[in-house]
Amino acid sequence: MSLITQIDQEIKQAMLGKQEARLRGLRAIKSALLLARTEKGASEEISQETEIKVLQKLIKQRKESADIYKAQNREDLYKIEAEEMEVIEGFLPKQMDRGEIETYLKDLINRVGATSVKDMGKVMGAANKELAGKADGKTISEVVKQLLG
Repeated sequence: MSLITQIDQEIKQAMLGKQEARLRGLRAIKSALLLARTEKGASEEISQETEIKVLQKLIKQRKESADIYKAQNREDLYKIEAEEMEVIEGFLPKQMDRGEIETYLKDLINRVGATSVKDMGKVMGAANKELAGKADGKTISEVVKQLLG
């Protein structure tokens, strides 16, 4: 079952259950996926990899907005962003914790043959491809710098 079909079903359930926060998050996902599908050069069906990137982009937008609202003491708006973020995260693969990322990257560094910070580009390219959707790029970058530095 494609993600958009799953989202449609979830929207119906949220409407029946009168779950406003869940409904907002689901509608945001559906909107972003439809936009991705209609972008220039995109095929009718979008890949799972593209779906994950779209969801990650939505999470990032919500985090940035939530941080701004928190800084401006707007708890009402912060709560809305946090609720939507929680709904969107439910459709992403389980995120790896820092320890798991570190273990994985040690193995990857050995496989790639990286020895210094100069090889960071090689490691980051492979890591971003293999850990897409499972780990945040910023965290991956920090751990690679730490391991190679």
